[in-house]
Amino acid sequence: MHISEGVLSGPVLVSGVALAAAGTAIGLKKLDYERIAKAGILSAAFFVASLIHVPIGPVSVHLILNGIIGLLLGWGAVPVILVALLLQAVIFQFGGITTLGVNTVIMAVPAVICHYLFGPLLWKKGVIPSIGAFGCGASAVLMGGILVGLALMFTEENFLEVALLVVAAHIPVMIIEGFITTFAIGFLKKVQPDMIPGFTG
Repeated sequence: MHISEGVLSGPVLVSGVALAAAGTAIGLKKLDYERIAKAGILSAAFFVASLIHVPIGPVSVHLILNGIIGLLLGWGAVPVILVALLLQAVIFQFGGITTLGVNTVIMAVPAVICHYLFGPLLWKKGVIPSIGAFGCGASAVLMGGILVGLALMFTEENFLEVALLVVAAHIPVMIIEGFITTFAIGFLKKVQPDMIPGFTG
């Protein structure tokens, strides 16, 4: 879901930088020292997962894991995702430096939204936590695809077909990420419940 250099217009790039900078400032303020190690592990997981590309038709897709990162870190997901994207751009030329702000917004904004939408469901009874975790993983990818589409459309309206193709290509990823998030949250609730928002001990 990386947008490469030379695709987006100047105003879209500037808006992305401004939004990413604001989100990073909020995220760093809310990311206390006790969660630095967790943030580093999640950033590494995001970095590695995003490197494995699977071709689907004329585009390629990859795991994102922004849903679970947002679920566990809230606003802290923004600097975590920014660092991983920066390393990918510098080391592997995925995305780019000029599109770093926009790519951060595309992946981090859904993460933060999912934190507030699905976080309160994780300690409910019955199947609600599983439904919430699955919805979080799938919705984060869907929202990221929509933001990619909006970024392309604000650059050039003719990119509408490309935007729709990007969203459609990520439907399998939405399902996979839903299951991954459900499994990960279930596992963490058994072995490290304090990592999950809303844990009361």
